[in-house]
Amino acid sequence: MSTDWELPISEQQLARLTWDMEQAHRETLPAMRAGALDLAAELRTRPALQEPGPGRRRFLLGVGGAAAALTLAACSSGKSATSPAPNASSAPASGAASGSASGQYTGDLKVVALATALENQAVGAYQAALDAAKAGKLGTVPPAVATFITTAMGQHADHAKAWNAVLTGAGKPAITDVPLSNQPATLDALGKAATVGDVAQLALQLENQAAQTYLFATYNVTSPGGIATAATIAPVEAMHAAILHYVLGQYPVPDDFLPVDKAANPTLLTV
Repeated sequence: MSTDWELPISEQQLARLTWDMEQAHRETLPAMRAGALDLAAELRTRPALQEPGPGRRRFLLGVGGAAAALTLAACSSGKSATSPAPNASSAPASGAASGSASGQYTGDLKVVALATALENQAVGAYQAALDAAKAGKLGTVPPAVATFITTAMGQHADHAKAWNAVLTGAGKPAITDVPLSNQPATLDALGKAATVGDVAQLALQLENQAAQTYLFATYNVTSPGGIATAATIAPVEAMHAAILHYVLGQYPVPDDFLPVDKAANPTLLTV
């Protein structure tokens, strides 16, 4: 058991950052749920949105979308743009994949399915971290760190619930596990984590991937409801990443623009 890791900031500072993160999440919930409902309705009434086709760039909608992009840039870190991409995203599998047929999710629904899987893997990763901490495998875990992990995990669960509502609303199966091809590698990385710092580094990779995937989605999905939902969630994911930089002792220097080089590709889906 390794016990040489220390929190680089005070627990009071981390608690304040976590509180701010939760407030931001709560403020976005109504818009996120409304966007998800709109997207589900669009998918039911416009079957073409479920058809596969070439990626079409869709710019963020109006001033609200531009504000979301600026918020993402402010929450992100220049250091994150150069950190290694995690080709292993994930959390412990939690049940059988709900969608099993090849090509079950197409068009915008494939992006929704990917987002759901990413949220599920983040939930599982944070839960695995809590389990490891309780088992004494991570050394001393400051209470404020445990609170951050629990809070971030709950927010990812809320996001997954919203995306699954879109899938079921469009007549598709919900995704309750992590049907991603890079899941085994992330499980392996989680199993090797010996300190809170190790877990924070892996979590940072997952959060960067999620935030960048949502930003990429705002430019590539075709439905306004999908764009609105992704643009609402992305800043919260970026806040997770910014706080993790503090936990790792890295001051999160803002990027002028959030990159998308770590965005997950829908080909990662195994359903």
